[in-house]
Amino acid sequence: MRKTPWQFGNAVVAWQKIHGRHDLPWQNTHDPYAVWLSEIMLQQTQVVTVRDYFARFMRRFPTVKDLAKASQEEVMGLWSGLGYYSRARNLHRAAQDVMALHGGVFPRDALTLQTLPGIGRSTAAAIASLCFGEPIAILDANVKRVLTRYLGFEHDLAIARNEKLLWEQAQSLLPTKDVAQAMPHYTQGMMDLGATLCTTKNPQCVQCPVKDHCEATKAGTPENYPVKTKKLKRTSEQLWLLYAQTKNGDVWMVQRPQSGIWAGLYCLPVFESYEALQAFVKTKSKLDLQDMPVVKHVLTHKDLYLHPVALQAISSKSLGLGRWVDQQAIADIGLPAPIRKLISQ
Repeated sequence: MRKTPWQFGNAVVAWQKIHGRHDLPWQNTHDPYAVWLSEIMLQQTQVVTVRDYFARFMRRFPTVKDLAKASQEEVMGLWSGLGYYSRARNLHRAAQDVMALHGGVFPRDALTLQTLPGIGRSTAAAIASLCFGEPIAILDANVKRVLTRYLGFEHDLAIARNEKLLWEQAQSLLPTKDVAQAMPHYTQGMMDLGATLCTTKNPQCVQCPVKDHCEATKAGTPENYPVKTKKLKRTSEQLWLLYAQTKNGDVWMVQRPQSGIWAGLYCLPVFESYEALQAFVKTKSKLDLQDMPVVKHVLTHKDLYLHPVALQAISSKSLGLGRWVDQQAIADIGLPAPIRKLISQ
């Protein structure tokens, strides 16, 4: 039997007002800057990790104007350790676009929000619905799980046309009562359901406000959803790192290119082989090299095996492209998480 919108959307709104999360630092506000910042940080990152980063960003850059005026190096430094660094670069560019193209005011509709760097369809919908009450559906990973279970949506989401169909279904389930006021509760409620009840494993179906109409609950198969068969093959890569350090603790750093792994971040010099590192050092120094323990760093679809090689420099003479960075500056610049961990040991 086809479900009417009020059965789902209005039930989610009523549930969220009483049982949803209300204590997250980016909630209880209609400030699009704060909501946007939290939405970008929460992409592929857990709430527990985002809390501290969000607080630090808001202290350092309390407005979009402050973020736009900052240097990329300062932004990347504050983001360091949060991962997926393209988010930080897009965040900075989007802030500059808000200032330059929109007079410092965030667009109020999802369609225009999507023109800003790093803001996709679901993120734009989240900002527009949470801040401006636009009746538009979000479809992040948690919401896909909630909706596919509720609808019994068995189509493979690895196929684009099936995801498009789920978008259409999501839009049909929005609340119908006091829509502008209801939408922030609905959008937040969908996030809350996915995060707290409709979890990947061991979902708490008995507490769910839509359980009586949920096809997966009726069938007893919630963990079968969503269906997504396409899986990216994991790969691995070996990299060698030159850890050159002076007697006073300065470390030789280079800035990574603006594309590829660790784009735009400062890093130890990276080589594709030990021989390449050795050849580089021979042209700069006659000091011996010392192998350090291999570090495994797990990315989304790749395992990196990092081979640090220590070099004790006898002076602060330049090693070529790059610069010596003292310990105080190291704390403030953007470094990949495994590099920061390595040099802080």
